[in-house]
Amino acid sequence: MSYENTSLTTNLDDGRQGQRYSGSGGGLVSFAAVMLIMVGIFHAIQGLVALLNDDFFVVGREYVFQFDLTSWGWIHLLVGLGAVAAGAGLFLGKMWARVFAVVVASLSMLSSFMWLPFYPLWSLTLISLDVLVIWAAIVHGRDLVDE
Repeated sequence: MSYENTSLTTNLDDGRQGQRYSGSGGGLVSFAAVMLIMVGIFHAIQGLVALLNDDFFVVGREYVFQFDLTSWGWIHLLVGLGAVAAGAGLFLGKMWARVFAVVVASLSMLSSFMWLPFYPLWSLTLISLDVLVIWAAIVHGRDLVDE
C-alpha cells in the first residue's frame, strides 16, 4: 500500500502542475460569499437607520472621525451595496471578484472601525466577519473555480 497519495489535498492534472487544492476550500469561499452578502445587508440596514432615524444612535465622546449621522448613513449604505455585489461576485470564482471582495471587505472593516463609538459590539462583530471573508478569499479563492 502506497502512502504517497493520502493527503487531504490533491494535484489537479489539467496542466497546472504543482498546485494543490483542498476539498473544503470551495465551501469556505462559498461561506465567505454568504457572509459578505450578510455583512453588506447589515451595513445597508445600519445606513438606512442612520439616514431615517437620527435619534437611534447615541453619540458619545468626541472622536477623531466626526461625521454627522446622515454622512455615516450614506457611507454604510454604499459599503453595504458594494459588499452585496462583491459577495455575489465571489460565487463566480473569478480573480476580479476575489480582488473586489478583498477591497470591499477592507473598506467594510475600515468603516466599522470608524463606527466604533456609535455601536461598538456590532462594529467588532462586522470586523471579525470581514477578517474571515478576506482570509477565505485570499487563501481559498481558487478552490471555488471548477474548470
